Amino acid sequence: MISSRLDRPAASIYFEVTGKGPALVFAHGLGGNHMSWWQQVPYWAARYTCVTFAHRGFAPSHGENPDPAEFAGDLAALLDYLGIGEAALIAQSMGGWTCLDFAMRYPRRVWALAMSSTSGIVDPSTLPASDLRKVQEWMSAHAGAEADLFRRGIHPAAGERMAREQPALEFLYREMDQTNARLDKNALRKKLVDACTLPASRLRELKMPVLFVTGSEDIVIPPPLVEALSAMVPGAKLEIVPDAGHSVYFERAERFNRVVDQFLSESLAGRAR
Repeated sequence: MISSRLDRPAASIYFEVTGKGPALVFAHGLGGNHMSWWQQVPYWAARYTCVTFAHRGFAPSHGENPDPAEFAGDLAALLDYLGIGEAALIAQSMGGWTCLDFAMRYPRRVWALAMSSTSGIVDPSTLPASDLRKVQEWMSAHAGAEADLFRRGIHPAAGERMAREQPALEFLYREMDQTNARLDKNALRKKLVDACTLPASRLRELKMPVLFVTGSEDIVIPPPLVEALSAMVPGAKLEIVPDAGHSVYFERAERFNRVVDQFLSESLAGRAR
């Protein structure tokens, strides 16, 4: 493994590279950093070059008041620095803003895209009316769920089931989240919402293989939204993981790794034809 930093305007990006083979880049969510992928890197490092990084503003990277508008540019600069022409992108929640934005800007540099529990930069209001109605009904039914978990000392991105069935794992998630306790996440959440400007219809432009993953019990990103987005991408695959919350990769790592591994293998086989 190698670890280093890449200097960027008003920031420095911490990254690690592990393994050999086709490149995989992992983009973490709001509650994590490069360490979030501790159950994925050992799984893939024997066959792939695994690149993990902390977004600007997330320890141990630096950068005050991070703006998601900078994330895709940071990723492009990191791939350039590492001499990686194209990679498969594996995105979790906030990481979907980074990876979808990058895939729209640089489609030839992405050989596969896995979007886990994320809608990325898509504007949900541009969904077809029937899908938008389902999302709005879901949001109404789950109003206040995140605040309730916070009040009970459970991180919403981990979820009630993880806290009940895997308390040590939920504790670890909260500990990782605390590495960024100084980050104003409420301000960043607003910027993430403001960055959702991509019309859903533009997802039809994606030509690389795309996989969407959602947990059936996710209360952060509506599963009906993920389902609707998957239907917009030609040939996209959708995996709904039962008994899982927002962080499928963390809570159900074995299932997540198996599903994404098959997707990556099929994507590589398709390129070889």
